[in-house]
Amino acid sequence: MTNLARLIGDVERWAAERGIFAHSTPAVQLLKTVSELGELADATNKHDRDGIIDGVGDVLVTLVIYSRLQGVKLEECLDAAYQTIKDRKGRLTAEGVFVKEEA
Repeated sequence: MTNLARLIGDVERWAAERGIFAHSTPAVQLLKTVSELGELADATNKHDRDGIIDGVGDVLVTLVIYSRLQGVKLEECLDAAYQTIKDRKGRLTAEGVFVKEEA
């Protein structure tokens, strides 16, 4: 079992023990994700490394719970996204825009 798989299992057990799966909804968890993402953006703007670590972790926790409530595995979602981008060619402009190469 990978460290990520173990941590996901730990988060799922934590959420189950607190009744989150029994009493929450995907919509509620998605709103929690957006809220945590706002906190992450704030930490990023402040160059607050500890806040960034906390924010990324909190976003991941909410996404683990959201994906479980939706009946999909976080690893499955990440793998699907990676399979889409892995062969993508392009470059990031100085303005921060990714420009894909035409196939």
